[in-house]
Amino acid sequence: MSGPRVSILMPVRNEERHLPQALQSLFRQTLTEWELVAVDDGSTDATPRILADAARDPRVRVVPNPGRGLVPALNHGLSLCRAPLVARMDADDVSHPRRLERQAAALAAVPALGLVASRFRHFPRRGVGIGMAAYEAWQNRLLTHEEIMRDRFVESPFVHPSVMVRRDVLLQAGGYRDLGWAEDYDLWLRLADAGVRFARLPEVLFFWRERPGRAIRTMEEYSAAAFRDCKVHHLRGGFLAGVTAVTLAGAGREGRAWRSSLERAGVRVVRWVDVDPRKAGRTLHGAPVLLPAEMRPGEGKMLLTVGTRGAREGVRSWALEAGFGEGTDFVCVT
Repeated sequence: MSGPRVSILMPVRNEERHLPQALQSLFRQTLTEWELVAVDDGSTDATPRILADAARDPRVRVVPNPGRGLVPALNHGLSLCRAPLVARMDADDVSHPRRLERQAAALAAVPALGLVASRFRHFPRRGVGIGMAAYEAWQNRLLTHEEIMRDRFVESPFVHPSVMVRRDVLLQAGGYRDLGWAEDYDLWLRLADAGVRFARLPEVLFFWRERPGRAIRTMEEYSAAAFRDCKVHHLRGGFLAGVTAVTLAGAGREGRAWRSSLERAGVRVVRWVDVDPRKAGRTLHGAPVLLPAEMRPGEGKMLLTVGTRGAREGVRSWALEAGFGEGTDFVCVT
């Protein structure tokens, strides 16, 4: 064999309970020309022994990274990946047997494609709350590059360990960064700004374990405030480049949180838009509250910050029907 077709990048720390199932799902892959780069980030349980047993298969390489943290582990592992394609995987999740095969085939069929994900499913289902179920349904609807780009500021459009990316795309982006927010979401937005094309396969090829200790619940980098700051940072480099004043559609709790993040970045909120007639005519943080019918295109950039679950499409429809251009006049950020 000349070399692996896919490098599987797996940072791992203290995952003795779930690691065997994750590894088993890799050994069952129909695409067999892979290597696993398992970066052990200072495990103190049975994880090193489990990895050592797995390394009897020459495709498995165990790399020590004693307690340096997730982002250094990812970058160290990436530097050791030899294949032209890099698939992410976490030590507590499960890949469908055809995951690598299908993702590699998609990238081979479309040379312009830089990253391919798949639909995913949380498991076990009994632990999935309303919010995560909604996130799963929302993400699984975004199949095309255009759909993913349109909603990229709503939420992270990919489950990190479900993606396969061309290695040169990752290296050209500079790998992962630790800036106080989710390293994967930051990467997706940088790739989008660089013109990388995305796609999602319609099959469910990845199973994302639901559990209380997941990083998105325990790490400050994955908090709602950190995600807002990440979004603002990237908006300031694109949609809001050179902009010092903005309109927020949504004068509720989420909109007020956005005002704080924007003002820290030097962008003032000069108008609010809200459907509640009781708010119309009032002033909120020094800016007037208007009804949607009072808004006209061409009056500056607008962010749709309505936080009510299920309201996004209604607000988006209003903006489009009123003549606002998505991506030019407004962007959905919640």
